[in-house]
Amino acid sequence: MFSLGIVGAGQFAGQFVKLWRLHPGVGDIFVIDLVPERAARLAADHDLAGTLPSYEAMLESDVDAVAIFTQRWTHGPLVVQALRAGKHVYSSVPMAVTEGEIAAIIDAVRDTGLTYMMGETSHYNPATVYARDKVAQGAFGRLFYAEGDYVHDMDLGFYDAYRYSGGENWKATASYPPLLYPTHSIGGVLGAWQTYATSVSAIGVIDDRGDGVFDKTLSQFGNDFSNATALFEVAGGGAFRINEFRRVGYPSHLRESRFRFFGTEASLEQLATVSVWQDRENAADITELLRPKPTLSPDDPSLEHVAPALRDAFTSGSAPVHDRSRLPKEFANVSNGHEGSHHFLADDFVTAVNSGSLPPVNAWVAARYTLPGVIAHESALKGGVRLEIPDFGGAP
Repeated sequence: MFSLGIVGAGQFAGQFVKLWRLHPGVGDIFVIDLVPERAARLAADHDLAGTLPSYEAMLESDVDAVAIFTQRWTHGPLVVQALRAGKHVYSSVPMAVTEGEIAAIIDAVRDTGLTYMMGETSHYNPATVYARDKVAQGAFGRLFYAEGDYVHDMDLGFYDAYRYSGGENWKATASYPPLLYPTHSIGGVLGAWQTYATSVSAIGVIDDRGDGVFDKTLSQFGNDFSNATALFEVAGGGAFRINEFRRVGYPSHLRESRFRFFGTEASLEQLATVSVWQDRENAADITELLRPKPTLSPDDPSLEHVAPALRDAFTSGSAPVHDRSRLPKEFANVSNGHEGSHHFLADDFVTAVNSGSLPPVNAWVAARYTLPGVIAHESALKGGVRLEIPDFGGAP
């Protein structure tokens, strides 16, 4: 059993605090936030051990591990600081936003021997789980092409989320480059296909809404791309394409990440409400096998501080394709999220810390889910020029 410090008490943290509070492998939980009232509220809502005054105070305390739920461009330095302070780390996505930050995390994990895990939801997306099983069975034949789309329109929750976390300057941060948040698309592809990206060519679409979001003159990232597409070459032959869309007429509350896999013997395709497995002779509707069963109403009081348009992401249960046999019994009938991934992610981290094993999305896997997007954004800024993607190798 280990003690845990929560870093950031925003809309996402509470969903995992609830699970770790129930997990028999976790002891005392403390929380910090730049807005102390949010930390106090999270501690009170979930009967936590208490709050701490700062990140530095948390790292100087005797907590064994930290879970980072801060703004998406802040993760890299915070992770390294925690590892070097002797703490195991769970980090929300993305891993980091530069190649150098990613390299620093891998070096820190290697040097310290501590657990690092990135909480990538698409690793347990039902389509990824199903495809991973089919790959293991050899059912696809040779996989040679895949697609991963993260299609989440700004109007469906992101405006509210950025206002909540960004304060008066929220438009500067709401312009975050789509390809620097690539793991919900790349992670679903590579979570099934045992390969990694070696090169990329990407195109960004300049935004034309004119509301001050994705405006280069206001963006702290100098970004005006609201949509982007990237084509990757993979080791061993083949390719995959991802879409990261923030202005799109699509019901992302029904399915925000969707995937397609094509092999020489069979294929898998998804739309917003349909999933199909097919070979040369037949097409089988597997929609219900991949559909999570809701466990919580979007109006549940526990979602009080989650933007209404984002609540669907936190109310799904598990899909029939999910094997829940290894999860703690305390998770039964407790709300899940992001198509059934939250229970598995929470348990992955606890298991890795308590057993000393590598979590599925360890630092080396996280790098392969994240760095391709970083290089893809660079390609888009250069008009689609094809760029090589460095690889840190597999986990030792």
